[in-house]
Amino acid sequence: MGIGKWLLVSWLLVGFAACGSSSATAVPPTSSSIQTVTLQPTPTLQVTTSPLPPAMLASPTPTPQTDTDWQPLQQGLERRAIQILDENGRQTEKITLLRIDSSLFTFKIGYSPGQPKPLATWQEETGALIVVNGGFFTPEFVATGLIVVDGQPSGSSYVGFGGMITMAESEVQVRSLLERPYQPTEIHDYALQAFPMLVLNGEAAYQTTDFDRARRTAIGVDGNGRILLILASWGSFTLAEFSSYLAAADFGLVNALNLDGGTSTGLILAEPPESIPAFVAVPSVIIIFPN
Repeated sequence: MGIGKWLLVSWLLVGFAACGSSSATAVPPTSSSIQTVTLQPTPTLQVTTSPLPPAMLASPTPTPQTDTDWQPLQQGLERRAIQILDENGRQTEKITLLRIDSSLFTFKIGYSPGQPKPLATWQEETGALIVVNGGFFTPEFVATGLIVVDGQPSGSSYVGFGGMITMAESEVQVRSLLERPYQPTEIHDYALQAFPMLVLNGEAAYQTTDFDRARRTAIGVDGNGRILLILASWGSFTLAEFSSYLAAADFGLVNALNLDGGTSTGLILAEPPESIPAFVAVPSVIIIFPN
């Protein structure tokens, strides 16, 4: 049984968990299943925390830190690792980033409603160079927001909150659904919704006080149109702290969207091999292939 995360913050959800049997009936995506609803808080679901390293302090400090800077892995793909340290030199967080030129890579969404898979299985079945966990899901392992696979949308669009990744040919966009709501007439090859927006127009977009520290996954776009995958895998950030950190860092982010975190946070890079294991199987992933 897998467990994700729910969190009620103010008038919207900012994270929730999912647990359920892997034998749940799959719900294949169909264009006829589109609907637009406003999600309501669901306080009855469990809120869980992620395992933290023993030396973890209450809050990460942006400095001092060790930083590999951007290292080229192949044309259009760079990696960066940042270790955030406290004043005593103890590591409190690890940030792993991949920066991708979307004109040289193909982005897709993998979705298996009702039948979650470990990230390693997603990678083996698709042959993708990069696999990262997707958005939030219900106890039945169905995406909570709209999701589009091979041009076929399913699920319900978030209304008045959250954000959306859209993919068509070599164009990948990360947008706010509050700033630009989803329209049923939109056509995308692939798309996925999540929440909250962490960076919007270069500024910290989520500043609601919260005390929930967890592993975090985000996807963003910088001023040059490159896509950034960002994982904070030690679990020391609240969402507000993560939002502030991303906006203040030298990543050049214009927009950034929070993906499912906690036990779902994970990434696989096939070459050169690198893995940040997710602790649960997930029904949706972002998969990336070289052109």
